[in-house]
Amino acid sequence: MKEESTVLEVRRRKAEELEQMGHPLFPNDFRPTDRAGVLQELFREYDQQALEKLEQTFRLAGRMMARRDFGKAVFTHIQDETGRIQVFVKRDEVGEEKFKLFKKYFDIGDIIGVEGPLFRTKTGELTVLARDIRLITKAFRPLPEKFHGLRDTELRYRMRYVDLIMNPRVREIFRTRTRIIHYLRDYFISNGFLEVETPMMQPIPGGATARPFKTYHHALDLELYLRIAPELYLKRLLVGGFERVFELNRNFRNEGISTQHNPEFTMLEFYEAYATYEDLMRRTEEIFVGLALELYGSPKITYQGQEIDFTPPWPRIPYRRALIEIGGVPEEILESREKILEFAAEKGIKVDPREPVLQKLWAKLFDALVEPKLIQPTFITEFPVELSPLARRNDRDPSITDRFELIVAGREVANAFSELNDPRDQRARFEEQIRKRLEDDPEIHPEIDEDFVRALEYGMPPAAGEGIGIDRVVMLFTDSPSIREVILFPHLRPEA
Repeated sequence: MKEESTVLEVRRRKAEELEQMGHPLFPNDFRPTDRAGVLQELFREYDQQALEKLEQTFRLAGRMMARRDFGKAVFTHIQDETGRIQVFVKRDEVGEEKFKLFKKYFDIGDIIGVEGPLFRTKTGELTVLARDIRLITKAFRPLPEKFHGLRDTELRYRMRYVDLIMNPRVREIFRTRTRIIHYLRDYFISNGFLEVETPMMQPIPGGATARPFKTYHHALDLELYLRIAPELYLKRLLVGGFERVFELNRNFRNEGISTQHNPEFTMLEFYEAYATYEDLMRRTEEIFVGLALELYGSPKITYQGQEIDFTPPWPRIPYRRALIEIGGVPEEILESREKILEFAAEKGIKVDPREPVLQKLWAKLFDALVEPKLIQPTFITEFPVELSPLARRNDRDPSITDRFELIVAGREVANAFSELNDPRDQRARFEEQIRKRLEDDPEIHPEIDEDFVRALEYGMPPAAGEGIGIDRVVMLFTDSPSIREVILFPHLRPEA
């Protein structure tokens, strides 16, 4: 800590001396015309002779990441958004005064501007020969040591700005995230979907089962909730006549934080009139194969050492059968609450012994015994009605719904179903949810969204809808083990 304070004091002293000499610490009149990574790519094949023939001056700005002092000359590397390039600062080229200034007052971490031609060193490294050099931004804090960087994971997330400076891999993750979002947006727009925005603050949280964040609107004297899902508003748009809609936006759930969960996360939800959940299975296969090809040129990717093959068709396994055949749950205990509790205890699975809904106990077994075993893309279908309050009942078996979850690499990535559009059935299910609500259960809000039921009474066309967790998709396609790796600023406890 003392060492850090000393370094900070030295840098502040340098900054004060520069200002006293009339050199601004944060000028805004330097305009780079070239980028480090672009130059590296453009002139990758040029030898020294070819570079000399260019007779061209290049102008770059970037952060100093390293320097080697040779008395009358200094090699440094600068880094901009596109990559790094070496700069050779020589007294005879920039002049005595600028060279002294550079050597004494410029530090690693400072953002500088350089101008000059390109050449290759004896080792073959593409280098800018500085004919002019300027300070653009003075860094008051030093960067982490080159070989140590930010090793503390929480510190990396808390100081993401430093993490991005020091780790090219991290920058690449977020570039890939942007490419994924652009691909998805382009896919839906090109397939006739209308991109929309629905309320982030809602008087009744609906569309999923989760604990909401509460807020208060003073002008309306109204308690509001940050949305847990946009579903009920998107369905209102189907009622209104938009037949294909999608939204890419944030959801908020006041629940635990883990490698798979962040309280604030990005979802893609889309709804398609005159379609079924089976149509969405085909569309989902198309989306994920397209993504893999777009990013890596192959339907196969590697995630945490395992090959994931998105080549369709993907297996489709009914929920109950998955419990029995994959989860190893004896079929004869599925209708006995007591036997399920005993089985869960034997397996060390935490369940609420007061839970009155049998199928919710099934869900706990599924999460522990089935989901982690599904590595290749798999559709789980035929969910019980009790676990699917907004999904359409199956025509042949009304105890199950026309719903699927997509499981990849042991976690849910997407959830979809043919939509329930019978207002009578919808009201009955809302009422049943409230009736079965436990006194201490914070997950189900005890209020029916009457306006949504009213919307259904005006008539919603048959439709199917799906939600895709963008953060989990990015985890898959960037080989990231934790959701915090793919969120720029994940939520953390306050610093002590």
